[in-house]
Amino acid sequence: MRAASPALTSLLNELRAQPDAQILMADCYTFTLRTGLILTYTSADVPIALNGYTYLANSILVDGLQFKCTAGLDVDQQQITICAKPTDTIGGVPFLEALRNGVFDGCEIQREKAFLTSWNAALAGSVILFKGRMGAIGNVGRTTAEITVNSDLVLLQINMPRNLYSPQCVHVLYDSGCGLVKSAFGAAGTVGSGSTSTVINWSSASSVYTQGTVLFSSGVNAGVSANIKSAGSGTLLLSAALPNVPSTGDAFTAYQGCAHTLSSCQSQFNNQVNFRGFPFIPPPTAALSP
Repeated sequence: MRAASPALTSLLNELRAQPDAQILMADCYTFTLRTGLILTYTSADVPIALNGYTYLANSILVDGLQFKCTAGLDVDQQQITICAKPTDTIGGVPFLEALRNGVFDGCEIQREKAFLTSWNAALAGSVILFKGRMGAIGNVGRTTAEITVNSDLVLLQINMPRNLYSPQCVHVLYDSGCGLVKSAFGAAGTVGSGSTSTVINWSSASSVYTQGTVLFSSGVNAGVSANIKSAGSGTLLLSAALPNVPSTGDAFTAYQGCAHTLSSCQSQFNNQVNFRGFPFIPPPTAALSP
């Protein structure tokens, strides 16, 4: 059972009385990123105005997200295929490349079916058929990508209690709980000679960038972000290989990482007021039995 607007209900009742009447339908897909950016696409041949947004036609194509009605708390997992052209970009980065680089991690996806009497007429109404969250990303090719989408029931799998007690800080570096501004701990640099897809030679590299990130702003990896596994004197070692080997002189910004310990929070960031760890919890071996 899905709720319908009075206008849509009236239209459907008219169709029952006049079987020859025409009705048009368009699938509308909404991608809501964790950054707040909302992307809207439709399977129709013309743009669709819905919910205050314009759903783009002749752009991203989505195949999947079927309507399913069951009883119980089992998470509905569906496989979808996304097709995109190299000209379909997000912030200048091709859609599929942004998908592979983690831009869509935690993204909410919704499929809504819109009803019209003609492509030039106002929308009669719409019905939400599926709403879920981005899961595992499978094969990402030149024009298509296969993705697993989980229904919102996946939120019930969050471990409880939510608050954990551990010696290390449970905040994610630069999140709202941490309170630090990421841009304040970033440094601009350029790729040095002899760099590879996993090792970036940079004269300013130091241990403060261990477990940090690097974001390229020019060259063949422009827009690509990578995690820094470790950093030493003049070298950044990445956790995974870059899509392309960078060239000498490619520009990037390196952001400091955090060991999530009280000492690093004090000495490196002077942010102990927001430290969310419990370093003085005794280890299990120190517990006394009655």
